[in-house]
Amino acid sequence: MKFLGLEDKVILVTGGNRGIGAAIVHLLQSLGAKVAYTYRNEPHPEIEAFAVQADVTDKTAMEMVIEQVEQKLGMIYGVVANAGVTCDRLFHKITSDDWDTVIDTNLKGVYHTFSPIIPKLYEQGEGSLVSITSISGERGNLGQTNYSASKSALIGLTKSLAREAARYGVRVNAVSPGFIETEMVQAIPDKVKERILAEIPLGRFGQPEEIAWAVAFLLSPIASRYITGEVLRVNGAHHT
Repeated sequence: MKFLGLEDKVILVTGGNRGIGAAIVHLLQSLGAKVAYTYRNEPHPEIEAFAVQADVTDKTAMEMVIEQVEQKLGMIYGVVANAGVTCDRLFHKITSDDWDTVIDTNLKGVYHTFSPIIPKLYEQGEGSLVSITSISGERGNLGQTNYSASKSALIGLTKSLAREAARYGVRVNAVSPGFIETEMVQAIPDKVKERILAEIPLGRFGQPEEIAWAVAFLLSPIASRYITGEVLRVNGAHHT
């Protein structure tokens, strides 16, 4: 498929070894991109992309990832900040460690991911950055104050960085998934799932591939070249 213009574009995906991240890597490869991804523990056994072990909470490690990817594949065009964690508890039960773990990965980790590549994108005069936020960051969710805070902050980061980067030809956007069929949703008790499904007009949970297509659209130098600073909701009208 050549209509998105991603052929031979070098794209880095953080947390690309499972779930939504793995779906993004797989789709981008099928669209002709040269894809690298980071993983923290185990690489995906079936994805033939350039895999680099790194933790997004480590700024130096992420700087090294950028260098390794460029040495292996060439100048980076796009980055998808997908790596994230949850540590769900009611607010009065959240510990400082719970808070820091989620913020350090979901928010500070995006800073560590974007900051070493931004000057390079500015210099080459093009590029596309996409972060994965969440419906929880837009409407909140019971037991997810730390997660919601981190994902809401990504929306502010996206909008502000888009204004800074536009003059250099670099676009910055975010995708906001609703409830997607991943390990996170599979772990939800059945009764809770039923209540969530009742709130979704399309009547089903989303698929990782549906998030991947939204990401590919925002990365595209053809399909979304005049779109920046936006949050693309993919949630079956659960939140509009």
